[in-house]
Amino acid sequence: MSSAVQPRVERVVVHPIVLLSVVDHFHRLGARKRVVGILLGSYRGKGVLDIANSFAVPFEEDEKDPDIWFLDHGYLESMYAMFKKVSAKEKVIGWYHTGPKLCSNDIAINKLVSQYCYTENSVLVIIDPAPKDVGLPTDAYVAVEEIHDDGTPTSMTFEHVASEMGAEEAEEVGVEHLLRDIKDTSVGTLSQRISAQVLALKGLHQSLQTVRDYLGKVVKGELPVNHAIAYQLQDVFNLLPNLSVEDLAKAFTTQTNDQLLVLYVASLIRSVIALHNLIDNKISVRKAESGL
Repeated sequence: MSSAVQPRVERVVVHPIVLLSVVDHFHRLGARKRVVGILLGSYRGKGVLDIANSFAVPFEEDEKDPDIWFLDHGYLESMYAMFKKVSAKEKVIGWYHTGPKLCSNDIAINKLVSQYCYTENSVLVIIDPAPKDVGLPTDAYVAVEEIHDDGTPTSMTFEHVASEMGAEEAEEVGVEHLLRDIKDTSVGTLSQRISAQVLALKGLHQSLQTVRDYLGKVVKGELPVNHAIAYQLQDVFNLLPNLSVEDLAKAFTTQTNDQLLVLYVASLIRSVIALHNLIDNKISVRKAESGL
């Protein structure tokens, strides 16, 4: 398969259907070892690679000797031929595995997959099917040539590129329906909302730590000053409300008091209804006893 020369890949956009497909592939095989598959998509432009689909590929490797592995490229060709009939725009742009980290034989596998890629070089996306930390479960890499200072022959290594989640409107609707179906009915809505807020706060905390570490390295001179990042951070800080303003503080207090008043009235109503039901129950018991 001929490869088209494309500009350098700077960012990878992964669609939700890809994550669902990888998780299904991982769990269907018993989650005993990493699984491998092919990524389909297109080049969006400005260094952005759009990964819209994927399919699993039979893969085996020796746990003791990483140089011994097998990837069924015949199955790869057959599956891609069928996918091409459905959507000709989606081409082979790379591959994935469930890691959780890079392996020593990934360069060799990447070289084989590159023969079927539409782009000049295939992209590798490591997808964690069971993430333990808050954040994106994806890490994207592209193979680059490494030049050694000692004069030894060059070798291939992986370079990390930015990755993010992206979805079209139809995909967003599908994901919302899926999340609605898999909600735990034994857990109340309030518990779900609190859990979601806790996860959001953890993600915000990690992001703030990343910003703090970056600014610390810039101050120490370990990293150069990036004015684009500085402008974005300034925009973020400008969006923060100034709580020292009296009118704003009064508005927050009024809103909080209104919400607490609603909760207080609701608690009173529940208590009155409970007492009413208790009195009705006692009256019914006395009537039943007197009737006997």
